[in-house]
Amino acid sequence: MKLLWSPIVDSIYWPKVGRRRSWIIPVQTVSGFTLIFLGSVIDKLMLPETLGANLYTITYVFFLLVLFCATQDIAVDGWALTIISKQALSYASTAQTIGLNTGYFLSFTVFLAFNSPDFANKYFRSTPSDEGVITLGQYMTYAGYMFLVITFVVAFFVPEDPPFYDKEKSEEEIELSEIERDVHSAGNVVQSHSSFSTDHETLGHSKFGALVEVYKKMWYVVQLKNVKLFIVILLTSKIAFQANEAATSLKLLEKGFSREDLAITVLIDFPFEIFFGYYAGRWSTGDEPLKPWMYGYLGRVLAAFMGQVLVWCFPKSGKINSVYFCFVILQNLFGSFMSTVQFVSLCAFHTRIADPAIGGTYMTTLNTLSNMGGQWPKIIVMFLIDKFTKARCVPEDDHSPLEISNPFEDKEFYNCYPSDNKKLCLSNGGKCKIFQDGYYFTNMACIIIGLVLYFTWTRRTAKHLQSLPIGAWRVNREKSSLSV
Repeated sequence: MKLLWSPIVDSIYWPKVGRRRSWIIPVQTVSGFTLIFLGSVIDKLMLPETLGANLYTITYVFFLLVLFCATQDIAVDGWALTIISKQALSYASTAQTIGLNTGYFLSFTVFLAFNSPDFANKYFRSTPSDEGVITLGQYMTYAGYMFLVITFVVAFFVPEDPPFYDKEKSEEEIELSEIERDVHSAGNVVQSHSSFSTDHETLGHSKFGALVEVYKKMWYVVQLKNVKLFIVILLTSKIAFQANEAATSLKLLEKGFSREDLAITVLIDFPFEIFFGYYAGRWSTGDEPLKPWMYGYLGRVLAAFMGQVLVWCFPKSGKINSVYFCFVILQNLFGSFMSTVQFVSLCAFHTRIADPAIGGTYMTTLNTLSNMGGQWPKIIVMFLIDKFTKARCVPEDDHSPLEISNPFEDKEFYNCYPSDNKKLCLSNGGKCKIFQDGYYFTNMACIIIGLVLYFTWTRRTAKHLQSLPIGAWRVNREKSSLSV
């Protein structure tokens, strides 16, 4: 849906306000008031006795809220291409990383901790209570007012075009002939002067014509050979570490690692994420913007292997000592560092190659495809883990799942790996014992496939793509000028 919506955000705007501010200001204002409204009613809507009756209302309101946030995301992606100077453009990904991690940290780690009655009773109260320090409604109200404050600042203190914009535009026009010669020699598509249209120019003679042209232009972009190769990289480059990132934490919890300890690792990880994001941005400013991404790829593969070792070496007693806990933290920090390096490097490359004339659509398309590359393998990974995991319901005092006299052998919950069967097993006095864990096979399969792909095709292709001139990623406005 975001891919279909982004050209509308790119092409329809009020020139006096600016292409990006025309969307950001009203959308964030409506989002802020929506959050404030939700904050006043959400606690009542979420009560167990009324949740069923209010489910459709909650769904509709949150659908609109997600739509508003997606619209804002598209506009901000496009705005980053012009509001940040050409020399500092790679830091757009750093800002995105810091913003995403800060929001995630506040909305998950901090909120869930202060919303927990156990956490509040342990650290803040002398008299226990059944409620946390902060309710969901209070947090949403706070978030709504923050939206409005930030929107006020954007509306009255942040111009659409920064002071350096006109100077950089003239420099781009001077360099255009050199780009055209480079692209022509590479056999790629040459971008015309229209690709450098500013946010004060429209993409067509009418709003509808501008909208149609954005759709057409983005379609032509994805037909370029270079873009097709890049799309394949985006869709396949996360296979290697999907089993680790989707299942390692779950396996640790399954073996007895406490949720509180896992939350501490996330808490420790947050300040490092900010630090990593800044230096990854500096690392991505050179002539090889995908070089950090390639190092990050190998680092995440190593983190996936380290995760498998941690699960394999989990103490059989179930008691976590300080040494093992430190190794969990180190593995988590190392994996987060490599993930941040890849994310910042990739986003820096996106901002480098995206055409400012359709910046929101271009960035949204690349980011969406990158996100898809991290989602579709998870379905297969979780299926394979379930497929290759064998668990049997055995008596509580039994040490062998293959015992012939097992009283649960003929029961429907004998294969107890599915969660419903596991509950039946426990309620009937048994325990669910895993004697073949599909996680190990699936994780190693992902690592091997990822390494083979990397050394046979991905690395070579990434080096080729980062060496291409900017014009190789853009198209002429006229269809007749497109050659794939």
